[in-house]
Amino acid sequence: MRVHVLQHVPFEDIGSMAGWFRDRGAQLSYTRFYEADARLPAPEGFDLIVAMGGPMSVNDEATLPWLVEEKRFLRTAIAANVAVLGVCLGAQLIASALGAAVHPNDEAEIGWFPVRRASAAEGCFRFPDELTLLHWHGETFELPEGAVLLASSEACRHQAFQLGRRVIGLQCHPEMTETIIADLLAEFADDLAPARWVQAPAEMAGVAVASYLAGQSLMAEILAYLLKK
Repeated sequence: MRVHVLQHVPFEDIGSMAGWFRDRGAQLSYTRFYEADARLPAPEGFDLIVAMGGPMSVNDEATLPWLVEEKRFLRTAIAANVAVLGVCLGAQLIASALGAAVHPNDEAEIGWFPVRRASAAEGCFRFPDELTLLHWHGETFELPEGAVLLASSEACRHQAFQLGRRVIGLQCHPEMTETIIADLLAEFADDLAPARWVQAPAEMAGVAVASYLAGQSLMAEILAYLLKK
């Protein structure tokens, strides 16, 4: 199994996915856009592309020109029927690459909040009826043409979508680990002004281990679904 990861900042890596890939002997490679020598390979040789999160906007092409190349890479991978998973910014990048708008959400959504299954089409990945997951975003995406909505939250209708059999975008973070959330709280303390859908740092960091495990179990199911031949 060959997996290529698109990483945008050092502290938003693949989280719990790392163990899942390791257990299956996957070969992992990375394009780290925060490094000066970042390069994108030809996508066709991979079984899965994973696009991770980051604080930038997909609309920042003027100041971050590599976004243009990254979106082109994602379009090529999808056209070649490579499995593609986008998480947070990664989901927004897939949407933008396929012509859908990405714009500010009505309110920032930062913290552990319930995600609820939408009435997805037959043959799509089935989300749990309800699951509390970590969120950290101020923007949201419109659905790409032909995509099916998989899940919503009260603060953000478009939490997950599926396009065809091999593309899933997640606004939420099922892969979250205690290490990543600690890094996010350290890096983005300024994002945490009190608001209806913004939890206090202590509340975010103090969730039970079961909350992490439930999200990680969901992510394992998503990976198995995307990689099933």
